Amino acid sequence: MEPDIRSILENSTTIAVYGMSRDAWKPAHTVPGYMLNQGYIVVPINPFADKIFGRVCYPDIKSVPRDIDILNVFRPSQQVVPIVEEAVERRKERGDIGVIWLQLGIINNEAKQLAEDAGIVFVQNRCIYVDHKMSGLPRRKREENEEEAATGESEVE
Repeated sequence: MEPDIRSILENSTTIAVYGMSRDAWKPAHTVPGYMLNQGYIVVPINPFADKIFGRVCYPDIKSVPRDIDILNVFRPSQQVVPIVEEAVERRKERGDIGVIWLQLGIINNEAKQLAEDAGIVFVQNRCIYVDHKMSGLPRRKREENEEEAATGESEVE
């Protein structure tokens, strides 16, 4: 059964982006920037960066302090299984990560099975940016949170 993309986007607030890039020309930078501008809370996961869009980067999934609704993955297909294993562990411990979303061109059916066996909705080979645009959902009212208030982090210019 195909996941209900519109419902996922409508009912999610926080998107952790595994493999978010500092390079402005890469989709792993522009796509999360778009989602940030649409009012989602975007949390970068990149062990090689300190901040992206003025937001603190975390080295791995378990280090992210806030609850994660969607784990959006920008890594090659062959690297996805360990990422999903880490997400499944976190879900067992914290009860978050309701959706794992592999970007367009990223497909891994072994990872899909692992996620679904853990009760996590799995989306693969789809662009969250395109799906959000196609959904017709309005820009969300930005929810203020402690991290943004403390650091002065804001929307992408």
